[in-house]
Amino acid sequence: MTAFPLSIDDTQSRLEALDYVPSRELAATVFLALKLQRPLFLEGEPGTGKTEIAKVLAQMLGRPLIRLQCYEGLDMAGAAYEWNYARQMMAIKLSEGASDADLFSERYLIKRALLQAIDPSQPVPPVLLIDELDRADEPFEAFLLEVLSDFQITIPELGTIRAPAPPVVVLTSNRTREIHDAVKRRCLYHWVDFPTLQRELAILERRVPDAPKALAREIVAFIHRLRQLDLYKLPGVAETIEWSRALLALDAVVLDPELISQTLGVLLKYQDDIAKVSGSEASKLLNEVRDTLRAAGFMG
Repeated sequence: MTAFPLSIDDTQSRLEALDYVPSRELAATVFLALKLQRPLFLEGEPGTGKTEIAKVLAQMLGRPLIRLQCYEGLDMAGAAYEWNYARQMMAIKLSEGASDADLFSERYLIKRALLQAIDPSQPVPPVLLIDELDRADEPFEAFLLEVLSDFQITIPELGTIRAPAPPVVVLTSNRTREIHDAVKRRCLYHWVDFPTLQRELAILERRVPDAPKALAREIVAFIHRLRQLDLYKLPGVAETIEWSRALLALDAVVLDPELISQTLGVLLKYQDDIAKVSGSEASKLLNEVRDTLRAAGFMG
């Protein structure tokens, strides 16, 4: 386990050393969340690096990552703990004199992500990722309040289990619905937006270092142009990286309309969006992108 960063600059440089290129504002929020030992709530479009920040923090701090993937119907049994009823029944059959105190002890407790994250037996406080909280039902958020406020969970049959040292907590949301204010008040909040062209180019250079510079510029500029369109699902940074790798696999040196149309399924995940961009529209967008790059001095 390594120490927390000493400053915003230190946070930014340590994240960049692990090929995560944050905005200055995100680096500041991460630094403060670590310094103040507060959960970090990240909201934004899919594919903008919200989940990745938790993975990188775990690597940067030398801590294990515990991930709770949220979904519709998630409850306390799936997120925090449940009793091993099969073992309890077996114990009752083997020993008719078993008391409630025996049956509701830690030996019969199945620990899920939330309880694992605050488990006093953890040798190192982990990084807890509560991913895509907006996918869970609204009532589930009430279960989180005790964990986010006091880093503890109260189990009626057993008592309160409290973390001896707070875990690093990262919550993410794609904002498919609003998260309750009670959750947000317990966290430091940051909206993770699509990166600027320059920052996305820096990300691409780190994640796909083999991409020719001219191709990388065209890729990033083209995707930024796509994000100005009225699409059902805008491509995120994850798609930028994946598309670059796909184009390299096809030995591309520069973009051309046919190549764009053939690989749009890597970038866009809805047929209506693909139909809007393929064919002559791809050629038009590419010409606009090249005019922009030429005006900026990136093309001869």
